[in-house]
Amino acid sequence: MGSLNKKEPLILLLGDLCSFIVALWLSLLIRSLEVPSQAFFLTHLLPFSLLFIVWILVFFIAGLYEKHTVILQSKLPNILASTQLINSSLAVIFFYLIPFLGITPKTILFIYLFVSFGLILVWRIYGYFIIGRGRPSNAILIGSGDEMKELLEEVNNNQIYNIKFVTSVDLNRVDEQGFWKEIVDYVYSENVSVIAIDLANKNVEPVLPHLYNLIFSKVSFIDMHKIYEDIFKKVPLSLLKYDWFLENISTQAPSAYDTLKRAMDIVISLPLTLISLILYPFIWIGIKLDDGGPLFVTQERVGKRGRTIRLIKFRSMERNDLDLGGATHRENKVTRVGKFLRSTRIDELPQLRSVLKGDLSLIGPRPELPTGVAHYTKEIPYYNIRHLIKPGLSGWAQIYHDTHPHHGLDALETANKLSYDLYYIKNRSFLLDIKIALRTLKTLASIAGR
Repeated sequence: MGSLNKKEPLILLLGDLCSFIVALWLSLLIRSLEVPSQAFFLTHLLPFSLLFIVWILVFFIAGLYEKHTVILQSKLPNILASTQLINSSLAVIFFYLIPFLGITPKTILFIYLFVSFGLILVWRIYGYFIIGRGRPSNAILIGSGDEMKELLEEVNNNQIYNIKFVTSVDLNRVDEQGFWKEIVDYVYSENVSVIAIDLANKNVEPVLPHLYNLIFSKVSFIDMHKIYEDIFKKVPLSLLKYDWFLENISTQAPSAYDTLKRAMDIVISLPLTLISLILYPFIWIGIKLDDGGPLFVTQERVGKRGRTIRLIKFRSMERNDLDLGGATHRENKVTRVGKFLRSTRIDELPQLRSVLKGDLSLIGPRPELPTGVAHYTKEIPYYNIRHLIKPGLSGWAQIYHDTHPHHGLDALETANKLSYDLYYIKNRSFLLDIKIALRTLKTLASIAGR
Protein backbone atom coordinates (compact mmCIF):
# COMPACT_ATOMS: atom_id res chain seq x y z
CA MET A 1 0.00 0.00 0.00
CA GLY A 2 1.78 3.09 -1.20
CA SER A 3 4.74 3.73 1.08
CA LEU A 4 3.56 1.38 3.81
CA ASN A 5 5.91 -1.47 2.99
CA LYS A 6 4.07 -4.77 2.60
CA LYS A 7 7.40 -6.62 2.72
CA GLU A 8 8.22 -5.60 6.27
CA PRO A 9 6.48 -8.57 7.96
CA LEU A 10 8.41 -10.87 5.61
CA ILE A 11 11.68 -9.12 6.52
CA LEU A 12 10.85 -9.58 10.20
CA LEU A 13 10.05 -13.26 9.68
CA LEU A 14 13.28 -13.91 7.79
CA GLY A 15 15.22 -12.07 10.47
CA ASP A 16 13.57 -14.19 13.16
CA LEU A 17 14.48 -17.40 11.31
CA CYS A 18 18.09 -16.27 10.87
CA SER A 19 18.22 -15.44 14.59
CA PHE A 20 16.94 -18.93 15.44
CA ILE A 21 19.59 -20.57 13.26
CA VAL A 22 22.46 -18.41 14.54
CA ALA A 23 21.27 -19.03 18.11
CA LEU A 24 21.47 -22.78 17.52
CA TRP A 25 25.05 -22.51 16.22
CA LEU A 26 26.07 -20.36 19.21
CA SER A 27 24.39 -22.77 21.63
CA LEU A 28 26.37 -25.69 20.20
CA LEU A 29 29.52 -23.60 20.48
CA ILE A 30 28.83 -22.74 24.13
CA ARG A 31 27.92 -26.34 24.97
CA SER A 32 31.02 -27.97 23.51
CA LEU A 33 33.38 -25.00 23.88
CA GLU A 34 34.51 -25.53 20.30
CA VAL A 35 33.29 -24.65 16.84
CA PRO A 36 30.65 -27.27 15.92
CA SER A 37 31.40 -29.40 12.88
CA GLN A 38 29.09 -29.24 9.89
CA ALA A 39 27.76 -32.75 10.52
CA PHE A 40 27.09 -32.01 14.20
CA PHE A 41 25.33 -28.74 13.32
CA LEU A 42 23.14 -30.35 10.65
CA THR A 43 22.18 -33.17 13.02
CA HIS A 44 20.58 -30.56 15.27
CA LEU A 45 19.42 -28.14 12.57
CA LEU A 46 17.01 -30.55 10.88
CA PRO A 47 14.83 -31.33 13.95
CA PHE A 48 15.16 -27.75 15.22
CA SER A 49 13.88 -26.49 11.85
CA LEU A 50 10.52 -28.15 12.54
CA LEU A 51 10.46 -26.38 15.89
CA PHE A 52 11.28 -23.05 14.24
CA ILE A 53 8.11 -23.29 12.16
CA VAL A 54 6.02 -23.85 15.28
CA TRP A 55 7.71 -20.93 17.02
CA ILE A 56 7.01 -18.59 14.10
CA LEU A 57 3.33 -19.55 14.43
CA VAL A 58 3.48 -18.67 18.15
CA PHE A 59 5.03 -15.31 17.22
CA PHE A 60 2.18 -14.74 14.78
CA ILE A 61 -0.47 -15.54 17.40
CA ALA A 62 1.30 -13.22 19.86
CA GLY A 63 0.95 -10.39 17.34
CA LEU A 64 4.68 -9.97 16.72
CA TYR A 65 4.02 -9.36 13.04
CA GLU A 66 1.29 -6.80 13.73
CA LYS A 67 1.87 -3.07 13.44
CA HIS A 68 1.53 -2.20 17.14
CA THR A 69 3.89 -4.88 18.45
CA VAL A 70 6.45 -5.12 15.68
CA ILE A 71 8.96 -2.60 16.99
CA LEU A 72 7.46 -1.15 20.17
CA GLN A 73 10.62 -1.17 22.24
CA SER A 74 8.94 -0.63 25.61
CA LYS A 75 6.65 -3.67 25.23
CA LEU A 76 8.83 -5.92 23.12
CA PRO A 77 10.89 -7.59 25.90
CA ASN A 78 7.77 -8.59 27.84
CA ILE A 79 6.04 -9.94 24.74
CA LEU A 80 9.12 -11.91 23.70
CA ALA A 81 9.57 -13.27 27.23
CA SER A 82 5.97 -14.51 27.28
CA THR A 83 6.27 -16.15 23.89
CA GLN A 84 9.60 -17.69 24.86
CA LEU A 85 7.97 -19.37 27.86
CA ILE A 86 5.39 -20.89 25.54
CA ASN A 87 8.11 -21.88 23.07
CA SER A 88 10.09 -23.52 25.88
CA SER A 89 7.15 -25.72 26.77
CA LEU A 90 6.61 -26.62 23.14
CA ALA A 91 10.31 -27.46 22.74
CA VAL A 92 10.26 -29.86 25.71
CA ILE A 93 7.17 -31.59 24.36
CA PHE A 94 8.66 -31.64 20.88
CA PHE A 95 11.95 -33.33 21.74
CA TYR A 96 10.91 -35.61 24.58
CA LEU A 97 7.55 -36.87 23.35
CA ILE A 98 8.55 -37.41 19.71
CA PRO A 99 11.18 -40.18 19.89
CA PHE A 100 11.92 -40.51 16.16
CA LEU A 101 13.75 -37.16 16.10
CA GLY A 102 16.86 -38.93 17.34
CA ILE A 103 18.11 -36.26 19.78
CA THR A 104 17.13 -35.10 23.28
CA PRO A 105 19.27 -31.97 23.71
CA LYS A 106 18.72 -31.11 27.38
CA THR A 107 21.67 -28.77 27.97
CA ILE A 108 21.74 -27.41 24.43
CA LEU A 109 18.01 -26.68 24.55
CA PHE A 110 18.40 -24.86 27.88
CA ILE A 111 21.23 -22.72 26.49
CA TYR A 112 19.40 -22.19 23.22
CA LEU A 113 16.29 -20.73 24.84
CA PHE A 114 18.32 -17.94 26.45
CA VAL A 115 20.56 -17.30 23.44
CA SER A 116 17.65 -17.18 20.99
CA PHE A 117 15.74 -14.76 23.25
CA GLY A 118 18.74 -12.40 23.31
CA LEU A 119 19.29 -12.56 19.56
CA ILE A 120 15.63 -12.03 18.70
CA LEU A 121 15.48 -9.05 21.07
CA VAL A 122 18.60 -7.48 19.53
CA TRP A 123 17.30 -8.13 16.01
CA ARG A 124 13.89 -6.65 16.72
CA ILE A 125 15.16 -3.55 18.51
CA TYR A 126 18.30 -2.75 16.53
CA GLY A 127 18.82 -4.98 13.49
CA TYR A 128 15.41 -4.39 11.94
CA PHE A 129 15.80 -0.62 11.89
CA ILE A 130 19.29 -0.93 10.38
CA ILE A 131 18.59 -3.65 7.80
CA GLY A 132 14.85 -3.89 7.30
CA ARG A 133 13.86 -0.27 7.12
CA GLY A 134 14.92 2.74 5.16
CA ARG A 135 14.42 6.35 6.05
CA PRO A 136 10.72 7.26 6.31
CA SER A 137 9.38 9.12 3.29
CA ASN A 138 8.23 12.66 3.93
CA ALA A 139 4.53 13.03 3.18
CA ILE A 140 1.72 15.57 3.23
CA LEU A 141 -1.75 14.69 4.51
CA ILE A 142 -4.61 16.53 2.79
CA GLY A 143 -8.11 16.04 4.13
CA SER A 144 -10.43 17.02 6.96
CA GLY A 145 -12.31 15.67 9.93
CA ASP A 146 -11.57 13.31 12.79
CA GLU A 147 -10.26 10.51 10.57
CA MET A 148 -7.51 12.74 9.23
CA LYS A 149 -6.52 13.78 12.77
CA GLU A 150 -6.57 10.15 13.92
CA LEU A 151 -4.36 9.07 11.02
CA LEU A 152 -1.92 11.97 11.51
CA GLU A 153 -1.49 11.19 15.20
CA GLU A 154 -1.07 7.44 14.65
CA VAL A 155 1.56 7.72 11.91
CA ASN A 156 3.64 10.52 13.38
CA ASN A 157 3.67 9.05 16.88
CA ASN A 158 4.71 5.58 15.77
CA GLN A 159 8.06 4.72 14.25
CA ILE A 160 6.92 1.50 12.58
CA TYR A 161 5.61 3.25 9.45
CA ASN A 162 7.59 4.16 6.34
CA ILE A 163 6.12 7.62 6.09
CA LYS A 164 6.11 10.74 8.21
CA PHE A 165 3.61 13.53 7.67
CA VAL A 166 5.58 16.79 7.66
CA THR A 167 2.31 18.71 7.64
CA SER A 168 -1.44 18.32 7.27
CA VAL A 169 -3.65 20.56 5.15
CA ASP A 170 -7.36 20.99 5.88
CA LEU A 171 -9.49 20.88 2.72
CA ASN A 172 -11.99 23.20 4.39
CA ARG A 173 -9.45 25.95 3.68
CA VAL A 174 -9.45 25.28 -0.06
CA ASP A 175 -10.93 28.73 -0.86
CA GLU A 176 -8.28 30.58 1.11
CA GLN A 177 -5.70 32.58 -0.81
CA GLY A 178 -2.33 30.83 -0.85
CA PHE A 179 -3.77 27.36 -0.17
CA TRP A 180 -2.15 25.78 -3.21
CA LYS A 181 1.16 27.62 -2.73
CA GLU A 182 1.40 26.26 0.83
CA ILE A 183 1.28 22.69 -0.47
CA VAL A 184 3.86 23.31 -3.20
CA ASP A 185 6.24 25.03 -0.79
CA TYR A 186 6.15 22.05 1.53
CA VAL A 187 6.70 19.60 -1.33
CA TYR A 188 9.98 21.23 -2.34
CA SER A 189 11.24 22.50 1.03
CA GLU A 190 10.64 19.19 2.85
CA ASN A 191 11.50 16.90 -0.07
CA VAL A 192 8.01 15.39 0.00
CA SER A 193 7.63 12.20 -2.05
CA VAL A 194 4.11 11.12 -0.99
CA ILE A 195 0.82 12.99 -0.75
CA ALA A 196 -2.08 11.25 1.01
CA ILE A 197 -5.33 12.93 0.05
CA ASP A 198 -8.99 12.47 0.87
CA LEU A 199 -10.34 11.84 -2.63
CA ALA A 200 -13.88 11.44 -1.31
CA ASN A 201 -13.98 14.96 0.12
CA LYS A 202 -16.38 17.33 -1.65
CA ASN A 203 -13.76 20.11 -1.60
CA VAL A 204 -11.03 18.12 -3.35
CA GLU A 205 -11.99 18.85 -6.98
CA PRO A 206 -10.40 22.34 -7.24
CA VAL A 207 -7.13 20.94 -5.86
CA LEU A 208 -6.71 18.01 -8.26
CA PRO A 209 -5.51 19.98 -11.34
CA HIS A 210 -2.70 21.51 -9.27
CA LEU A 211 -1.74 18.16 -7.77
CA TYR A 212 -1.64 16.65 -11.24
CA ASN A 213 1.35 18.82 -12.10
CA LEU A 214 3.29 17.39 -9.14
CA ILE A 215 3.35 13.98 -10.81
CA PHE A 216 6.20 15.33 -12.91
CA SER A 217 8.08 16.13 -9.69
CA LYS A 218 8.12 12.43 -8.80
CA VAL A 219 5.46 12.79 -6.11
CA SER A 220 3.31 9.70 -5.48
CA PHE A 221 -0.35 10.02 -4.53
CA ILE A 222 -2.47 7.71 -2.45
CA ASP A 223 -6.00 7.86 -1.10
CA MET A 224 -5.92 8.81 2.56
CA HIS A 225 -8.66 6.31 3.33
CA LYS A 226 -6.62 3.40 1.95
CA ILE A 227 -3.89 4.19 4.45
CA TYR A 228 -6.49 4.59 7.20
CA GLU A 229 -8.06 1.21 6.44
CA ASP A 230 -4.71 -0.54 6.21
CA ILE A 231 -3.54 0.85 9.55
CA PHE A 232 -6.71 0.70 11.64
CA LYS A 233 -8.17 -2.44 10.03
CA LYS A 234 -11.60 -0.87 9.66
CA VAL A 235 -13.54 1.01 7.00
CA PRO A 236 -13.69 4.81 7.47
CA LEU A 237 -17.29 5.66 8.30
CA SER A 238 -17.09 8.85 6.25
CA LEU A 239 -16.80 6.73 3.07
CA LEU A 240 -20.08 4.92 3.57
CA LYS A 241 -22.26 5.94 0.68
CA TYR A 242 -24.11 3.89 -1.92
CA ASP A 243 -21.26 4.04 -4.42
CA TRP A 244 -18.82 2.60 -1.86
CA PHE A 245 -21.04 -0.43 -1.24
CA LEU A 246 -21.61 -1.01 -4.95
CA GLU A 247 -17.85 -0.95 -5.54
CA ASN A 248 -16.62 -2.91 -2.51
CA ILE A 249 -19.33 -5.22 -1.17
CA SER A 250 -20.48 -8.37 -2.90
CA THR A 251 -22.42 -11.45 -1.86
CA GLN A 252 -20.04 -13.53 -3.97
CA ALA A 253 -17.16 -14.80 -1.85
CA PRO A 254 -13.72 -15.62 -3.31
CA SER A 255 -13.38 -18.94 -5.13
CA ALA A 256 -13.88 -22.02 -2.94
CA TYR A 257 -14.05 -19.81 0.16
CA ASP A 258 -17.52 -20.89 1.27
CA THR A 259 -16.56 -24.57 0.97
CA LEU A 260 -13.37 -24.15 2.99
CA LYS A 261 -15.16 -22.04 5.59
CA ARG A 262 -17.93 -24.60 6.05
CA ALA A 263 -15.36 -27.41 6.27
CA MET A 264 -13.48 -25.49 8.98
CA ASP A 265 -16.72 -24.92 10.88
CA ILE A 266 -17.51 -28.64 10.96
CA VAL A 267 -13.98 -29.95 11.57
CA ILE A 268 -13.45 -27.61 14.54
CA SER A 269 -16.91 -27.36 16.08
CA LEU A 270 -17.73 -31.11 16.07
CA PRO A 271 -14.88 -32.22 18.38
CA LEU A 272 -15.28 -29.06 20.49
CA THR A 273 -18.97 -29.87 20.96
CA LEU A 274 -18.17 -33.39 22.16
CA ILE A 275 -15.32 -32.27 24.44
CA SER A 276 -17.39 -29.43 25.92
CA LEU A 277 -20.01 -31.91 27.14
CA ILE A 278 -17.59 -32.74 29.97
CA LEU A 279 -18.06 -29.21 31.34
CA TYR A 280 -21.87 -29.24 31.33
CA PRO A 281 -22.37 -30.94 34.74
CA PHE A 282 -19.92 -28.58 36.45
CA ILE A 283 -21.56 -25.52 34.88
CA TRP A 284 -25.00 -26.81 35.94
CA ILE A 285 -23.77 -27.24 39.53
CA GLY A 286 -22.23 -23.76 39.54
CA ILE A 287 -25.38 -22.07 38.24
CA LYS A 288 -27.63 -23.98 40.64
CA LEU A 289 -25.43 -23.11 43.63
CA ASP A 290 -25.27 -19.48 42.52
CA ASP A 291 -28.96 -18.58 42.14
CA GLY A 292 -30.80 -21.82 41.41
CA GLY A 293 -32.00 -20.66 37.99
CA PRO A 294 -32.13 -22.55 34.69
CA LEU A 295 -28.95 -23.76 32.97
CA PHE A 296 -29.75 -22.51 29.45
CA VAL A 297 -31.39 -19.50 27.84
CA THR A 298 -32.79 -19.47 24.32
CA GLN A 299 -32.61 -16.27 22.30
CA GLU A 300 -33.65 -15.18 18.87
CA ARG A 301 -30.97 -13.41 16.83
CA VAL A 302 -30.83 -11.94 13.35
CA GLY A 303 -28.85 -14.12 10.97
CA LYS A 304 -27.87 -14.12 7.31
CA ARG A 305 -30.17 -12.07 5.05
CA GLY A 306 -32.16 -10.96 8.10
CA ARG A 307 -33.48 -14.45 8.88
CA THR A 308 -34.31 -15.08 12.54
CA ILE A 309 -32.25 -17.85 14.15
CA ARG A 310 -32.51 -19.39 17.62
CA LEU A 311 -29.40 -19.67 19.78
CA ILE A 312 -28.84 -21.50 23.07
CA LYS A 313 -26.40 -20.16 25.67
CA PHE A 314 -25.51 -20.96 29.23
CA ARG A 315 -27.40 -18.45 31.36
CA SER A 316 -25.10 -15.69 32.59
CA MET A 317 -27.66 -13.07 33.69
CA GLU A 318 -30.45 -13.07 36.23
CA ARG A 319 -33.16 -13.07 33.55
CA ASN A 320 -33.39 -13.79 29.85
CA ASP A 321 -34.40 -10.21 29.01
CA LEU A 322 -34.43 -9.62 25.25
CA ASP A 323 -35.61 -5.98 25.19
CA LEU A 324 -32.36 -3.98 25.04
CA GLY A 325 -34.21 -0.69 25.39
CA GLY A 326 -36.44 -1.68 28.30
CA ALA A 327 -36.03 -0.61 31.92
CA THR A 328 -35.91 -4.23 33.03
CA HIS A 329 -32.87 -4.84 30.80
CA ARG A 330 -30.93 -2.05 32.50
CA GLU A 331 -31.75 -3.61 35.87
CA ASN A 332 -30.79 -7.11 34.73
CA LYS A 333 -27.47 -8.10 36.29
CA VAL A 334 -24.76 -10.61 35.43
CA THR A 335 -24.62 -13.44 37.99
CA ARG A 336 -21.40 -14.36 39.82
CA VAL A 337 -20.99 -17.55 37.81
CA GLY A 338 -22.15 -15.70 34.70
CA LYS A 339 -19.28 -13.24 35.02
CA PHE A 340 -16.82 -16.11 34.77
CA LEU A 341 -18.73 -17.78 31.94
CA ARG A 342 -18.74 -14.55 29.93
CA SER A 343 -15.09 -13.65 30.50
CA THR A 344 -13.98 -17.11 29.33
CA ARG A 345 -16.70 -17.30 26.63
CA ILE A 346 -17.80 -20.65 28.08
CA ASP A 347 -21.37 -19.33 27.98
CA GLU A 348 -21.24 -19.61 24.18
CA LEU A 349 -20.26 -23.29 24.01
CA PRO A 350 -23.86 -24.50 23.35
CA GLN A 351 -23.83 -22.31 20.22
CA LEU A 352 -21.45 -24.81 18.62
CA ARG A 353 -24.56 -26.80 17.79
CA SER A 354 -25.80 -23.82 15.77
CA VAL A 355 -22.48 -23.86 13.91
CA LEU A 356 -22.96 -27.54 13.03
CA LYS A 357 -26.53 -26.81 11.99
CA GLY A 358 -25.35 -24.02 9.68
CA ASP A 359 -27.10 -21.07 11.32
CA LEU A 360 -23.78 -19.72 12.59
CA SER A 361 -20.17 -19.84 11.49
CA LEU A 362 -17.16 -19.90 13.78
CA ILE A 363 -16.03 -16.61 12.21
CA GLY A 364 -18.30 -13.73 11.25
CA PRO A 365 -20.07 -10.62 12.61
CA ARG A 366 -21.70 -11.31 15.96
CA PRO A 367 -25.49 -11.76 15.65
CA GLU A 368 -27.63 -9.15 17.42
CA LEU A 369 -31.02 -9.35 19.10
CA PRO A 370 -33.99 -8.30 16.92
CA THR A 371 -34.74 -5.33 19.21
CA GLY A 372 -31.17 -4.14 18.79
CA VAL A 373 -31.24 -4.57 15.01
CA ALA A 374 -34.49 -2.61 14.76
CA HIS A 375 -32.96 0.26 16.74
CA TYR A 376 -29.59 0.26 14.93
CA THR A 377 -31.26 0.14 11.51
CA LYS A 378 -33.01 3.43 12.30
CA GLU A 379 -29.97 5.10 13.86
CA ILE A 380 -27.08 3.83 11.72
CA PRO A 381 -27.13 4.11 7.92
CA TYR A 382 -26.48 0.87 6.00
CA TYR A 383 -26.48 -1.20 9.22
CA ASN A 384 -28.35 -4.10 7.60
CA ILE A 385 -25.48 -4.73 5.17
CA ARG A 386 -23.78 -6.81 7.88
CA HIS A 387 -26.52 -9.41 7.39
CA LEU A 388 -25.24 -10.22 3.90
CA ILE A 389 -23.13 -13.02 5.37
CA LYS A 390 -23.57 -15.64 8.06
CA PRO A 391 -22.93 -14.39 11.63
CA GLY A 392 -20.23 -15.99 13.75
CA LEU A 393 -19.08 -16.85 17.26
CA SER A 394 -16.06 -14.58 16.91
CA GLY A 395 -15.39 -11.79 14.46
CA TRP A 396 -13.05 -9.06 13.30
CA ALA A 397 -14.76 -6.51 15.56
CA GLN A 398 -14.31 -8.75 18.61
CA ILE A 399 -10.52 -8.97 18.26
CA TYR A 400 -9.91 -5.33 17.29
CA HIS A 401 -12.71 -3.53 19.11
CA ASP A 402 -13.52 -5.10 22.46
CA THR A 403 -13.68 -2.05 24.75
CA HIS A 404 -17.46 -2.34 25.28
CA PRO A 405 -18.61 -5.87 24.35
CA HIS A 406 -22.03 -5.33 25.97
CA HIS A 407 -23.11 -1.74 25.29
CA GLY A 408 -26.89 -1.92 25.13
CA LEU A 409 -28.30 0.34 22.42
CA ASP A 410 -25.28 2.66 22.15
CA ALA A 411 -25.43 3.64 18.47
CA LEU A 412 -21.98 5.27 18.46
CA GLU A 413 -20.26 2.11 19.74
CA THR A 414 -22.24 -0.02 17.32
CA ALA A 415 -21.34 2.23 14.38
CA ASN A 416 -17.68 1.81 15.27
CA LYS A 417 -18.12 -1.97 15.42
CA LEU A 418 -19.88 -1.81 12.06
CA SER A 419 -16.75 -0.27 10.51
CA TYR A 420 -14.83 -3.41 11.55
CA ASP A 421 -17.60 -5.72 10.31
CA LEU A 422 -17.54 -3.97 6.93
CA TYR A 423 -13.77 -4.40 6.75
CA TYR A 424 -14.28 -8.13 7.27
CA ILE A 425 -17.08 -8.40 4.72
CA LYS A 426 -15.00 -6.52 2.15
CA ASN A 427 -11.79 -8.48 2.73
CA ARG A 428 -13.12 -11.85 3.87
CA SER A 429 -10.98 -14.83 2.98
CA PHE A 430 -9.98 -18.17 4.45
CA LEU A 431 -6.63 -16.75 5.58
CA LEU A 432 -8.39 -13.85 7.32
CA ASP A 433 -10.64 -16.37 9.10
CA ILE A 434 -7.56 -18.29 10.25
CA LYS A 435 -6.07 -15.07 11.59
CA ILE A 436 -9.25 -14.27 13.55
CA ALA A 437 -9.35 -17.81 14.94
CA LEU A 438 -5.72 -17.60 16.10
CA ARG A 439 -6.22 -14.19 17.65
CA THR A 440 -9.34 -15.48 19.44
CA LEU A 441 -7.30 -18.38 20.85
CA LYS A 442 -4.70 -15.88 22.03
CA THR A 443 -7.41 -13.86 23.82
CA LEU A 444 -8.83 -16.97 25.49
CA ALA A 445 -5.33 -18.10 26.52
CA SER A 446 -4.57 -14.71 28.08
CA ILE A 447 -7.84 -14.86 30.06
CA ALA A 448 -7.06 -18.39 31.26
CA GLY A 449 -3.60 -17.27 32.37
CA ARG A 450 -4.85 -14.48 34.62
